[in-house]
Amino acid sequence: FRDAAGMVVRTPTRETIRDLDGQPFPDRDAIDLPRYVATWREHHGKGAVSLITARGCPYTCTWCSHAVYGYTHRRRSPANVADEVELIIERYAPDMLWYADDVFTIHRTWLLQYAAELARRAIRIPFETISREDRLDEEIVKTLAEMGCQRLWVGAESGSQRILDAMKRRTDAQRVPEVVALLRRHGIETGMFIMLGYDGEEVPDLEDTVRMLKRADPDVFLTTVAYPIAGTPYAATVSDRIVPLREWAAGSDRDRTVAGRHSRRFYSYATRWMVGEVGVHQERRRGRDPRRMAKAYLNARLGRLGMRLTQTEVEPATPGT
Repeated sequence: FRDAAGMVVRTPTRETIRDLDGQPFPDRDAIDLPRYVATWREHHGKGAVSLITARGCPYTCTWCSHAVYGYTHRRRSPANVADEVELIIERYAPDMLWYADDVFTIHRTWLLQYAAELARRAIRIPFETISREDRLDEEIVKTLAEMGCQRLWVGAESGSQRILDAMKRRTDAQRVPEVVALLRRHGIETGMFIMLGYDGEEVPDLEDTVRMLKRADPDVFLTTVAYPIAGTPYAATVSDRIVPLREWAAGSDRDRTVAGRHSRRFYSYATRWMVGEVGVHQERRRGRDPRRMAKAYLNARLGRLGMRLTQTEVEPATPGT
């Protein structure tokens, strides 16, 4: 914070809070949450309320920030979380919940106990959440389905094992399609996060990602281009090449690029190609809607052409050059 003279004051690092059950529930009445839920319901068909059951993540993915919670994993008790869910349902009547944990299924015993606690209280409300391929198996997925999970987001990030290893993801690209199939068998949709542009990524790595997406066939996937978050190992690795695109106070970590990697134009085309290529594959498998097929095919071809035309372009060391 800034003191009376306008100087930045840094407070000492505080110890992490171990007893999360002793913390109050979020003050959701500080905002007009009913209006928020109603707006989402009006425009998207469903209104959701989010909550977290834990703080921190013990994984060491190089691009992820641990500045707030550190490399810890501290969990609330199943009963404490169920109390909050009951309160949310009673007060806001959402259509679904969003468990905003970093990795919801990280602790098997806790998840099974929480599912049992919800069942004991006869609570079953649809929800979405996030996990990883290495934290999903038959027992866990079956439990999620019984709890009401509608969609599970899997942090696949890349289909290239080389890139995953560079990220220190500790996941297996080859197993991701198996996990998606398992989720589908239990009636759970799959969302997938894909990251392009990680340090050292080349076209063959992108091609591996497209092949993985085709094999997995998720219901939806979202892409982002890697950006260096201050304080992360990834940012340290590329520290001498980070280029701010906006003034620090006016932007965020997303407004930083990395000099020398493929250009933003290249990744725009790569994203278009990836979405189009997977779209063509899905239309062939699911229904062959002529219009969607034609649109996906055109995007795939134009995206790939754009990649070829911009493959030698790199991000400059100076913004705007």
